[in-house]
Amino acid sequence: MALLEVCDIHAHYGSIEALKGVSLTVDEGEVVTLIGSNGVGKSTTLRSISGLTPATAGKIRFAGEDITRVPAHEVVLRGIALAPEGRHCFSRMTVRENLDLGAYRRRGPEIAKDLDRVYALFPRLKERERQKAGTMSGGEQQMLAIGRALMARPRLLMLDEPSLGLAPILVQRIYETIGEINRSGVAILLVEQNANYALDAACRGYVLETGRVVLANDSSLLRDDPDVQKAYLGT
Repeated sequence: MALLEVCDIHAHYGSIEALKGVSLTVDEGEVVTLIGSNGVGKSTTLRSISGLTPATAGKIRFAGEDITRVPAHEVVLRGIALAPEGRHCFSRMTVRENLDLGAYRRRGPEIAKDLDRVYALFPRLKERERQKAGTMSGGEQQMLAIGRALMARPRLLMLDEPSLGLAPILVQRIYETIGEINRSGVAILLVEQNANYALDAACRGYVLETGRVVLANDSSLLRDDPDVQKAYLGT
């Protein structure tokens, strides 16, 4: 049984149907990516899974349980955390306060251990612990968004455009850390505009077009697909 099963979900923004029957799976400890052009439903898929944009039809199951109608804050408690596109750090709060918010529904000594783990993954956050998040660089804010999600101790971490707006050297560091997180046992569902980075990081991938999955395969096979190369890889 897959850790995450998304079965034929639809989602709407008012009268606009953003998702038109998306299905995908993520296995325990796996990295899966969604690739596609802007506006095809990648972020909406993550938002539907996390409960922020509830699916209007279809089913979402996590660890064998139906979470289709579970509120967003309860989805986090079930073991799914989202680092959203644009980071959305709380700019007037310090790095430490942002990280503490990631664990706001948790109690006990494990929180301190997770904080140490985030600081080990992102030493820059430790250096900036008392700095206001809004005064940090884009790369540092991306580290903070991922770190905040990890403070929920997720079984599945969803990352929405982690490389957006970052210099190549910072993108490389972010993706090295994503690999470290995955090797610790956390499954990852990755939305990424840069298909090269995404397919390098992932085991499998799904290609979305206008709210539908049009192609699904192992990352290596997607990379070799002529249509994928022409549309997303610049070859």
